[in-house]
Amino acid sequence: MPDPIAHSGAAVPLLAIFTDFDGTLVEIAETPDAVDVPADLMQRLDRARQDFDNAFAVLTGREIADIDRYLSPLQLPVAGTHGAQRRRADGTLEDVDAALSADAESIARALQPLAIANPGLLVEAKDGAVALHFRQAPEMEDAVQLAMQEALLDYPRFTLMRGKKVLEARPVGIDKGVALRAFMQEEPFSGRTPIFIGDDRTDEDAFRAAQDLGGIGIKLGSGETSARMRIADIASVHALLQGLGDLAHRPSAEAQPEVVIPH
Repeated sequence: MPDPIAHSGAAVPLLAIFTDFDGTLVEIAETPDAVDVPADLMQRLDRARQDFDNAFAVLTGREIADIDRYLSPLQLPVAGTHGAQRRRADGTLEDVDAALSADAESIARALQPLAIANPGLLVEAKDGAVALHFRQAPEMEDAVQLAMQEALLDYPRFTLMRGKKVLEARPVGIDKGVALRAFMQEEPFSGRTPIFIGDDRTDEDAFRAAQDLGGIGIKLGSGETSARMRIADIASVHALLQGLGDLAHRPSAEAQPEVVIPH
C-alpha cells in the first residue's frame, strides 16, 4: 500500500523541500559530465521555488557551480560537495576551508595513477572532496576501495563515503544532514516541515535529519534506508513536487485531496 503524505481533509503544513540532484531530479549518467538534464527541469524547479516561498534547496555531491551550470539562469539555495559548500537563500556563500581544499587536491593527485592505468576509472576532484568513480569498471571496486583507504592514511580529517559505483573522500563532520539542519535554522526554511528526497546511501544523513526535525525522508527506488517513505522514479519525483506545490496554494480550510507516495 502507498503511504499517505497528506490525508484528505487535513491542513497541509508549510513545507521546506530538499532534493538530491543525480538520480533524483535527473538520471544518473556513466560519467558526471554526461548527465542529461531535461529541457523543462529549470522551469519545474523555478516553479517549486515559488510554490514553497523559496524554501526549496538542492543537497548534492556536485559543486554549486556545477548545479548552476545545469540550471542557469536559476540559482537555488544549494549545499554542494555534500555540504562542504553552501549557498543560503539570501545568496551568501559558505566556502570550503582552504586547508581542506588543499588536502582534497593532494588526495586526488594520489589517485590519478590508478585512474590513468585503468581508463574505466574516473577521479573527480572537487573543492573539499574527491570522488573515484568505477561505474565503467565495476570489477575494480575492491582496488578502488583499497586505493582510497591508502590515499586517506595521511589525511585524518577525511572519511570515506560509498555511493552508487563511486567512493568519495569527504571531510569528517560534513554531510547532507548537517547541511539540511543548517538550512532549517535560517529563513525561509525555519519553522517549516522538512521533506528530503534522495536515492543513494549518501542521502541517508539527510533522511534522518529531516525526520528528526519532524519531517519526512523519501527514498527513490529500492534498497535499505532510514527514510520512512519511498517513491518509484524520477518522473514521480517531478509529479510529487508539482502536487505538493499545488497543495501549498490551497486555502488551509479547504478540503485537501489525498496525495500518496507510490512504492
